[in-house]
Amino acid sequence: MQVNDDTRLVDMTVSDLKSIILEVVKSQNADNTPHQVKGIAGIAQIFGCGKRTAQRIKDSGKINQAISQHGRTIVVDADLALKLLKIN
Repeated sequence: MQVNDDTRLVDMTVSDLKSIILEVVKSQNADNTPHQVKGIAGIAQIFGCGKRTAQRIKDSGKINQAISQHGRTIVVDADLALKLLKIN
């Protein structure tokens, strides 16, 4: 079945709906905007560790390229941080 803007929902099958949802998810994943987190809690979330360990990771300098810090505000590019720590 060809699905377009005029297709009624009751006329769609489950497979039609699945294919539409998959297209939306793929387009969102293809977006090249960096996934960013904030603060030590964000670093802890990226690596699945506690805040103390996240602070040690930050202090080690291994993910410095992924960190933007102005004053006390920390923003981390999560994808780059994972890549950097995996290499080292």
